[in-house]
Amino acid sequence: MNLTFYGHPFSSYCQKALIALYENDTPFDFRVLGLEDRAAGEELAALWPMKRFPVLVDGGRAVIESSIIIEHLALHHPGPVRLIPNDPKAALEVRFLDRFFDNYVMTPQQKLVFDVLRLETERDARGVADARAMLEAAYRWLENHMVDRQWAAGDAFTLADCAAAPALFYADWSHAIDDRFPLVKAYRARLNARPSFAKAIDGGRPYRHFFPLGAPDRD
Repeated sequence: MNLTFYGHPFSSYCQKALIALYENDTPFDFRVLGLEDRAAGEELAALWPMKRFPVLVDGGRAVIESSIIIEHLALHHPGPVRLIPNDPKAALEVRFLDRFFDNYVMTPQQKLVFDVLRLETERDARGVADARAMLEAAYRWLENHMVDRQWAAGDAFTLADCAAAPALFYADWSHAIDDRFPLVKAYRARLNARPSFAKAIDGGRPYRHFFPLGAPDRD
């Protein structure tokens, strides 16, 4: 096995893929992008002209996008933790929930972050308001969804939880999960305590000062 992972430990989508690697103790070489290793950035650009990460290289083949990386690992490097169910109907629900967390939690959360990074004259007040409304709707839907559930798709930890962990982690920093959503808060706490995500959280800890909205001390 010769896996190389291009990404950054503070990136939410990188953490999503790292959870899958850590869940099954899959060995890999971590090429950290940024000031730490400029050569890694040049390698990434050669692999993927979009220059977006994470990218996993497996035996010379570049695998792109976090969900696809996790699917690839499940197919080619399976371990004891099966993140994609064998049953097609169960797998479909897991994939839906993966898209829910990416599209309706991670995306509006990133909108809040990216808006702060803009020049004040270029900020999008309406877009920020819409993003906060989307997060409120997502928290409300998830609160109902998590009744009697340990993990997003039921009793087993899956791809859906790999997506949920960093999405809810950073979303709560950007638009705090209200006490009206106790099941969502409890689910986030379980995700944070999961050893694979706890390892990803610790990996990103040295970079918290870069979070433009201010990283809280509670996590």
